[in-house]
Amino acid sequence: MAVALRYVWLLLLCSPCLLIQIPEELMEPPVITEQSPRRLVVFPTDDISLKCEASGKPEVQFRWTRDGIHFKPEEELGVTVHQAAHSGSFTFTGNNNFAQRFQGTYRCFASNKLGTAMSHEIQLVAEGAPKWSKETVKPVEVEEGEPVVLPCHPPLSAEPPRIYWMNSKILHIKQDERVTMGQDGNLYFANVLTTDNHSDYICHAHFLGARTIIQKEPIDLRVKATNSMIDRKPRLLFPTNSSSHLVALQGQPLVLECIAEGFPTPTIKWLRPSGPMPADRVTYQNHNKTLQLVNVGEEDDGEYRCLAENPLGTARHAYYVTVEAAPYWLHKPQSQLYGPGETARLDCQVQGRPQPEVTWRINGIPLTELSEDQKYRTQQGDALILSNVQPSDTMVTQCEARNRHGLLLANAYIYVVQLPTKILTPDNQTYLAVEGSTAYLLCKAFGAPVPSIQWLDEEGATVLQDERFFPYANGTLGIRDLQANDTARYFCQATNDQNNVTIVANLQVKDATRITQGPQSAIEKKGSRVTFTCQASFDPSLKHSITWRRDGRDLQELGDSDKYFIEDSRLIIQSLDYSDQGNYSCVASTKLDVVESRAQLLVVGSPGPVPQLELSDRHLLKQCQVRLSWSPAEDHNAPIESKWPQRGLSCLLGTQGEGAVGKVEAWSPPSPCLPLCHTPHAITPLLLHRLAEYDIEFEDKKMEPEKWYSLGKVPGNQTSTTLKLSPYIHYTFRVTAINKYGPGEPSPASETVLTPEAAPEKNPVDVRGEGNETNNMVITWKPLKWMDWNAPQVQYRVQWRPQGVRGAAWQEQILSKPFLVVTNTSTFVPYEIRVQAVNSQGKGPEPHVTIGYSGEDFPQASPQLDGVKILNSSAVLVKWWPVDPAQVKGHLRGYNVTYWWEGSQRKHSKRHVHRGHVVVPANTTSAILSGLRPYSSYHLEVQAFNGRGAGPASEITFSTPEGVPGHPEALHLECQSDTSLLLHWQPPLSHNGVLTGYVLSYHPLDEGSKEQLSFDLRNPELRMHNLTNLDPHLRYRFQLQATTKKGPGEAIVREGGTMALSESPDFGNISATAGENYSIVSWVPREGQCNFRFHILFKALGEKVSAYLPSPQYVNYNQSSYTQWDLQPDTDYEIHLLKEKKVLHQMAVKTNGTGRVRLPPAGFATEGWFIGCVSAVILLLLILLILCFIKRSKGGKYSVKDKEDTQVDSEARPMKDETFGEYSDNEEKAFGSSQPSLNGDIKPLGSDDSLADYGGSVDVQFNEDGSFIGQYSGKKEKEAAGGNDSSGATSPINPAVTLE
Repeated sequence: MAVALRYVWLLLLCSPCLLIQIPEELMEPPVITEQSPRRLVVFPTDDISLKCEASGKPEVQFRWTRDGIHFKPEEELGVTVHQAAHSGSFTFTGNNNFAQRFQGTYRCFASNKLGTAMSHEIQLVAEGAPKWSKETVKPVEVEEGEPVVLPCHPPLSAEPPRIYWMNSKILHIKQDERVTMGQDGNLYFANVLTTDNHSDYICHAHFLGARTIIQKEPIDLRVKATNSMIDRKPRLLFPTNSSSHLVALQGQPLVLECIAEGFPTPTIKWLRPSGPMPADRVTYQNHNKTLQLVNVGEEDDGEYRCLAENPLGTARHAYYVTVEAAPYWLHKPQSQLYGPGETARLDCQVQGRPQPEVTWRINGIPLTELSEDQKYRTQQGDALILSNVQPSDTMVTQCEARNRHGLLLANAYIYVVQLPTKILTPDNQTYLAVEGSTAYLLCKAFGAPVPSIQWLDEEGATVLQDERFFPYANGTLGIRDLQANDTARYFCQATNDQNNVTIVANLQVKDATRITQGPQSAIEKKGSRVTFTCQASFDPSLKHSITWRRDGRDLQELGDSDKYFIEDSRLIIQSLDYSDQGNYSCVASTKLDVVESRAQLLVVGSPGPVPQLELSDRHLLKQCQVRLSWSPAEDHNAPIESKWPQRGLSCLLGTQGEGAVGKVEAWSPPSPCLPLCHTPHAITPLLLHRLAEYDIEFEDKKMEPEKWYSLGKVPGNQTSTTLKLSPYIHYTFRVTAINKYGPGEPSPASETVLTPEAAPEKNPVDVRGEGNETNNMVITWKPLKWMDWNAPQVQYRVQWRPQGVRGAAWQEQILSKPFLVVTNTSTFVPYEIRVQAVNSQGKGPEPHVTIGYSGEDFPQASPQLDGVKILNSSAVLVKWWPVDPAQVKGHLRGYNVTYWWEGSQRKHSKRHVHRGHVVVPANTTSAILSGLRPYSSYHLEVQAFNGRGAGPASEITFSTPEGVPGHPEALHLECQSDTSLLLHWQPPLSHNGVLTGYVLSYHPLDEGSKEQLSFDLRNPELRMHNLTNLDPHLRYRFQLQATTKKGPGEAIVREGGTMALSESPDFGNISATAGENYSIVSWVPREGQCNFRFHILFKALGEKVSAYLPSPQYVNYNQSSYTQWDLQPDTDYEIHLLKEKKVLHQMAVKTNGTGRVRLPPAGFATEGWFIGCVSAVILLLLILLILCFIKRSKGGKYSVKDKEDTQVDSEARPMKDETFGEYSDNEEKAFGSSQPSLNGDIKPLGSDDSLADYGGSVDVQFNEDGSFIGQYSGKKEKEAAGGNDSSGATSPINPAVTLE
């Protein structure tokens, strides 16, 4: 019953909202709602107010005590009592004496019919205005270097002031490791300097409560200068003894201080022998002289040491700290309501150090002062028990806990009431739950005595027979492991000795939410993307959702829309960073249940930077060693270590080979390490069984700033190593962590250390002696790198003498530059050369001897040729005898073989110089010359050469034999009919001999039979051939080869067929453009498409069919374009391409201009044909005048092309003079002379013609191999136009020259 009634009072307060009737006579025990703090410090100008407010019903009455004696504020002079309801506060004002009269400890009592509540003790302290006592401040005299303490001693106050030391100019005294203000306000000097000599050291005290700042009389500090300041070891100025004991309060800050004197100025260190300092709660202030530990706990108990150190010694002090605690609550007593006959229990559990004493009061009266009654008893001092309580036992109790550090007080009432049963849970409420979960059916009831609650099913039987059903003390019925058949109506019945009440609860069990496919944990690299997928099933009658969380927070709350993308139950995270790793969960939820599936995301990548470096063991620098330590780097989920085969090693030494510094090599026992200060950079790891994963680098800021060299690597589980260094290098180190994803950012640079000087350990390499004149020798070498100097500077000792000369003495020079010129030498004489490094500490190792030579001269003899052997038509083998070494006059470097083409063996070949060059090594006396032109003459020269240059040449001439020709040029197919094709070609550019004819072969592509037909065309001058009896429904592959007596050459291949291959012709890329009164129709004829004729008709939109503008003639398919004149401006036209009344294609075009012009009928003078004729006559006259002028200027000659142009078939031209280029010159010629006859009897071009038919002078050009590069331009019958593959230089319609 007690458990249920503890909720009743809150329910009664909310009675209007619960719609239940509460008796109006129900009362409320007094409760203290506001009171003054435990300690009040007041000053003369302050108003004094003591607060005590309480609630209760009936109205609360207040009374006060001072120092345990009854105090009536309303009877005191100058005291004003607040007249507000529920308030017993009062205020009084006055001067300092008036306030001091009311000092004491106050307590407030609030009472009504149900009991008395009590406030805590309120201590009132009254202080006057702070003043410094009058005193005479004498000057302080001290010798330079001695310590001194300037006292402050501010007035005592309940609230300690803040202390400041200033001078007369209101400037703060500068404090540092030497000058410090202590916690006591005194100013401490560890040692004084003459600069401390001032007469105005003033201590200021700021009293916050009194809002006053007072200052002490100035102190005159006089420092006596001395010539010799005596060093002395540290001595503590505060505290003065060797140890002290302190009590620290739990939860409060602890401040420890050590101030020392000495010369040089001591430094302070803090130690804790019992364990490490709590780094998160400890701070060091006042130049390490003050240690502050916040939020002190029991674990901070123990010893703390401060050490004052300087080079002469150490002073120390031990603080023994005991942590105690003011009382604090473990279990605070709570106000409760009870029914008649119940047992009331109030628990008051407190803790503290020392253990607090607990006392009980009832209605403000100590329990010991009450008459003995069996109802009241205490248990172990911290529990108050009342048995068989009745309404008359209603009371307010006080629990008080006290130790030397403080006091705790708690008021708690026992309220005994008698009420009929009320069920607060609404009737006929429906509860929804899912299968497998636990449902809770509420039945909140109250009454006094506490009603008993029973749950029944629809048949009136108790439901507790099923072990899955379990009741709670507050009336709630729980049902675990819900099943679908648990859906039903349940009845809650509440009963006490006054009445009983019943309500109905409806339970509906739904399908549970399940995640069918949850996200999978992933490990991804930084910068990549990851996708999590989630699928779930839900009860169809419930609204559902799928959301994503990261570490328990909804991703939408993060506000990073660019980072996360959620779509179709997928979560995509872009541009992964290390901050993205964590636990990601898919949350499938309805209003009844939530299911979560989690996946862990790890983001891996290169390590983070090494945070800190430290150098130690500096005494080893004399031996070129130092120890480097560092803090581990963040591995970013990829350990900074990997396996390496374990080997026995004596030491790891870095080699300084060319282009590398710090390469790690393994030296196997028993070989000893090299002597210290005479080894290259090296690292000696502590662990040798793992691959090095920390890269250690160095730079020398003096010699090569910002250039880092690697010293080597150490394992990832190692954080220190001893470095073996090279002499005289200003080392600054850095460390970079490496894992399988690459290196991280390097650490901050360490401080710089300098190794001692030493003699050089290396000599220069790549020593050479070569002359650049015939009478000198230049000695060069590769200078040492600065890190091999072993000193600030290095020089080179160069020695030389003639080789093989008995008794020849060494000559030497010491240089700083890396070369030496030896003059007045003989030509090409060998010398012995030595170069040794020297510095201020000595010489390098004994140098090796290098052989050099003085300057060379040109070779004096030419190689003797041994003949030229023909290998094939394009390659020969040239041989020669080696040159006598005595005639070389230097180092024989090789032979230059130079050859050039002098001409073809054909009679009319054109000379075209083509040079070739081959360099042959000195030990070789033959060369193969390839890529030569067949059937050609070549000139050959061979020269020996040395470093000076080439000598005289040997010469020979040879010829290459005849070869096969190149492929014919520009093979074109011209359709003559459905069964015949005319093939055009040009001869090959490279004849490689004398052409004997051509081989033409072809076969169909679409038949299973691959039978190939072949023709030998014996006429080398032939340029076309007609093929008949072709199948109009097949495509063919045609192959043409030129021949010489060596056989056929490379073939040119084309594919094509006749017109019947398609039902309609192919007008490729057909388009129409328009001007103001004309339109141009253009297209691209298809390769192999038979030529045919058709009409192009124009009709203005909206006009009748009779309004067609017919083309004046047939248009040929191969002519590619057509221009229609006499169109109206700004008019839309339909364009139809017709063949035998069949429409092949149609399109539309609109002319330019401002409007269509309607011309009235006119005479013949305005007809187009008349204007055209007149224009043609005028044009002809102009042409005749131009021809006459040309004839006169050229001696009566004219181009036969003019004659040829007059023979063009008129059907290949439009009737009007066309200036827009709808016909190219090629197209005119193609249809002017190559129109096939119906019987296929076509005369081949050039078959019966000769140059004599054209008379006059004929300018003929030949290629280098003798082939024509141009054709005569005055032929009787024009050849067909070439395709895109034809060359402009060899096309029959683009002559290379003009015949005059």
